[in-house]
Amino acid sequence: MQPSSPQIAPHKGRGATFNPPNRFEPLELEIDPEAFEDGELPGPKTQYFIDSTRSILSKNDSPDIPFTYGLNPYRGCEHGCVYCYARPTHEYLGFSAGLDFESKIIVKPFAPELLAQTFRSARWQPQVISLSGNTDCYQPAERVLKLTRRCLEVFLLHRNPIGMITKSALITRDIDILQELAAMNLVSTCVSITTLRSDLASKMEPRASVPEKRLEAIAKLAAAGVPVGVNVAPIIPGLNDHEIPAIIRAAAEAGATHAGHILMRLPHSVKDLFCAWVKQHFPERATKVIHAIMDTRNGHLSDPRFGSRMSGEGNRAEAIHRLHRIACEKYGMNKNEWPQLSTAHFRRHARQGQGELFG
Repeated sequence: MQPSSPQIAPHKGRGATFNPPNRFEPLELEIDPEAFEDGELPGPKTQYFIDSTRSILSKNDSPDIPFTYGLNPYRGCEHGCVYCYARPTHEYLGFSAGLDFESKIIVKPFAPELLAQTFRSARWQPQVISLSGNTDCYQPAERVLKLTRRCLEVFLLHRNPIGMITKSALITRDIDILQELAAMNLVSTCVSITTLRSDLASKMEPRASVPEKRLEAIAKLAAAGVPVGVNVAPIIPGLNDHEIPAIIRAAAEAGATHAGHILMRLPHSVKDLFCAWVKQHFPERATKVIHAIMDTRNGHLSDPRFGSRMSGEGNRAEAIHRLHRIACEKYGMNKNEWPQLSTAHFRRHARQGQGELFG
């Protein structure tokens, strides 16, 4: 059954059109559009909050996620991807998964120092850490704060392997560090591309890099000798699934050697956000898209079960997986396994003279 969703005009530069209720909060704030001139709600400005947590790695035991530890310098994401599965995590902070998620950004200023403490601990066993496992580590705030870059310096200093995924071309800023990591087989990178259409990307992920810039980022990483793949994700049945071969071809031509894919999942209030979004931007095909999604989820919009939450089920889902597999074979992707990163170079204690990293 489709969730009900309000018809609210989109805010420029934002993916979500409203703030759905927080499932953990007993009170809900409703804004009356008539209280504003011309009935137009003011667009939310981005706010930043300090996270003073004393631990930096998040651990997961999900059987369908290929890493144990993730590092997220930021909580919330200004990219504003309307479909983002991480949106409900903002509810644990007392915020909404909607506009709050992309306009109230939690910053972890001590992330590099906490990461270094982790690596120096005798309890740490060197292993691949995902940067980021939840929100994008190269979102707009990173241009100024440079927390991700400083974390990369710590990875290099201690020579701990790292897997990176982003939608931002800002990753190319750090090619100097990534090259050094790659020389010791300590890094693999992945750029997510959902569409090659700039008009669709601007609606779906308004503050992420445009598709052309992401392809340029793949080309620059590959030219620098940094292992790079593409993630065709999320795949939205009836909206961007037909682009799978074109995206894989473009990424392969740019230098990517591996391609993954994930079917869109809509946990909790993300269902309401997505349905409101697709009805707002694609009213003539919204019903078709929503029904196509339900075809891959056994009649539902979301399926939280391990094993199927990222891949779906049924004939339509299988057709999507087959299309991805055929495109990879045609354009030479996934000939080898994803890069197996090394832990052999790990060193627990930094050399003397490296303290300036935290100055």
